[in-house]
Amino acid sequence: MSVNLRTVYAFAREMYPKKVKGDIQYGTAGFRTKAENLDYVMYRMGLLATLRSRLKNGAVIGVMITASHNPEPDNGVKLVDPMGEMLEGSWEKLATRLVNVSDQELEKEIGSVIQEQNINIAASSTVYVGMDNRYHSPRLLKAVCDGVVALKGCVKEFGILTTPMLHYLVVAANTRCTYGFPTEEGYYKKLITAFQNIRGTTYTRGNYTNRLYFDGANGVGARKMIQFLKRMDKGLDVVVFNKGEGKINHECGADYVKVQQRAPAGMPEIEANARCVSVDGDADRVVYFFTDENNCFHLLDGDRIGTLVAGYLMELVRACNINLRMGLVQTAYANGASTDYIEQQLRVPVACVPTGVKHLHHKALEFDIGVYFEANGHGTVIFSQYAKEVIKKTAEDENLNEEQRNAAKTFLQIIDLINETVGDAISDMLLVETVLLTRGWNLRDWVDTYVDLPNLQLKVSVADRNVITTTDAERTCVTPGGLQEEINQLVAKYPRARAFVRPSGTEDVVRVYAEAENKEDTALLAHEVASAVHRLAGGVGNPPEIPRQFLNSHY
Repeated sequence: MSVNLRTVYAFAREMYPKKVKGDIQYGTAGFRTKAENLDYVMYRMGLLATLRSRLKNGAVIGVMITASHNPEPDNGVKLVDPMGEMLEGSWEKLATRLVNVSDQELEKEIGSVIQEQNINIAASSTVYVGMDNRYHSPRLLKAVCDGVVALKGCVKEFGILTTPMLHYLVVAANTRCTYGFPTEEGYYKKLITAFQNIRGTTYTRGNYTNRLYFDGANGVGARKMIQFLKRMDKGLDVVVFNKGEGKINHECGADYVKVQQRAPAGMPEIEANARCVSVDGDADRVVYFFTDENNCFHLLDGDRIGTLVAGYLMELVRACNINLRMGLVQTAYANGASTDYIEQQLRVPVACVPTGVKHLHHKALEFDIGVYFEANGHGTVIFSQYAKEVIKKTAEDENLNEEQRNAAKTFLQIIDLINETVGDAISDMLLVETVLLTRGWNLRDWVDTYVDLPNLQLKVSVADRNVITTTDAERTCVTPGGLQEEINQLVAKYPRARAFVRPSGTEDVVRVYAEAENKEDTALLAHEVASAVHRLAGGVGNPPEIPRQFLNSHY
């Protein structure tokens, strides 16, 4: 097979010219910006995915077109490595290089990547491409496919998918169906079979009922949840809303519910204490919530999911009487009360890493059973091959008692229910429903396991987010000088307080997190830290205001 790089350049110049000035960077979410600025980026990522596949001896590489929880005008792209991982770090740098060169330099840059990586340009390559349901996604998908074809790669379009579904398809294809069958139907079948095998015909227990309200964020998750329900028995009674009648993520979805700490728009009339769940636009984040009889809103976020899952898995480990190392991985955004509960009550080791799923995933691999969840609801569980073998051996060992074997058999079904490749809102939701049914819990029972510290997130616009640098898993600010010292002084004013700042990975804003013993202290601390950032880190526009919804009326 012969590839003419001159043709690659000519096609780029004619169909996908680089019209945008300034550089963009491949971050934890890949490339993400306004959709009208992404055509050339998509074409070049099609080129890069094809080269990556050839380097990996023809293994399938995934390309997902989505802006996740971002507003409708945005879009983005990220590459998926052969075993469902985020793109390798060194190739993130290659992606950034490739996207930022001029059209005239593109041919030379492609040649440099081929030479540096010692890629056999004649080797086979396969790229799977999926997209979310934004109106501009089909146009951007075509650009990716054109990039693959330009380098004479093989491309397979899957159309509208959740991000976790694409990760699943890549791994299933590269493991020759041992992880599952690499089709959308194969994805449904794997999760539904495991879910129904665990639950059997028991749909209610104790305080648990199977009625659930599902906020689809007007994104792809709503569509896929409806497809799940068509294929499932009546084990879950799900009311799906925000199915696409509004703008994606607009006043709805997991990120809105988490950050605003309120129910989404578009909710139907529901009874007090009804169990509700929100996913984000591409269905890789999930949070639970309910509104009680006093009209008080209660959020059960990724921290809560992580503690629920870790506690349940630890019970299974003990029931099987096996020795496996389990750990829970969090970020600095984790509520301090959740960390205390995990360490002191569950007795599970906790590790803290920088924000970004790739950091959590990598750390989770160090355990036999690695549970990771960001507070935003993005997370999953990873099982080592050793753990799977031990659990399987326990399930088959006739010398063990029936209770041990049955616990191990349930454990194997739980492994199938979990999408280990990446955070998967629907898979995680089915796992939570399984645990709640097992324990006979409603959301009030779940929320009563520990008391969250009030917390708040603010954003401060700055001229250049790169002036903020951090260390200690982003919990300590290194630059600009003096900012961390001021944060320390502000935190010392309030009981049980904690605060940190970190630069956004996609825009010129600094994210501020604060928590304290009560809402008023939390609001004041968040405002004071945000004001310090605005003053010391080149704030743009007016200084941030006090978030008054957290304050009593006398402020």
